[in-house]
Amino acid sequence: MADGISERVRPRDRILETAQDMFHKHGIKGVGVDAITEAAGTNKMTLYRHFESKDDLIIECLRATACKAAAIWDAFEAEYPGDKLAQLHAWVRKASEMLANDSRGCDMANAAVELSETNHPARRVIKELKEAQRERLVNLCREAGVGQAELLADTLSLLLEGARVSLQSVGAEGPSAQFVRMAEGLIASFKAR
Repeated sequence: MADGISERVRPRDRILETAQDMFHKHGIKGVGVDAITEAAGTNKMTLYRHFESKDDLIIECLRATACKAAAIWDAFEAEYPGDKLAQLHAWVRKASEMLANDSRGCDMANAAVELSETNHPARRVIKELKEAQRERLVNLCREAGVGQAELLADTLSLLLEGARVSLQSVGAEGPSAQFVRMAEGLIASFKAR
């Protein structure tokens, strides 16, 4: 990371961005602090000055992922102001785009699988962030005039999570290829009730 641009990025941000990328590509347990500091062009002392532990770094990475997701939701609202149904369809298209462009899946779900210890500090953060995402989707379904908004939101969430796993296990030609068709069919079905 010796180019002029990366040198101007604050060390904390560089470490965080590097860790997010490496955790996403290789898994949390597959990446050590030494690898992160080397890739970020820094050292362990700098990392530990900004993050007390690897667990703290993991938590900050998950929170940064949640911020990126919130920005996507904000973009739906900006693109389709006041049209909640259009925002819901935009959510489906964005989910499909994410499936097509990244076979690694959801960072939070992957972290939950990797960090199997029930008392790991990141598990509470994952739960909070996933619950907030669920609530946002439930509210969107409700505001779009869909009956049984919670059931539709949960069904869409599980469909997306399943599509992510299917993509990883059988590839892009498997059931995940039908995500948009299935999600749009679900929305239409719930709207008709």
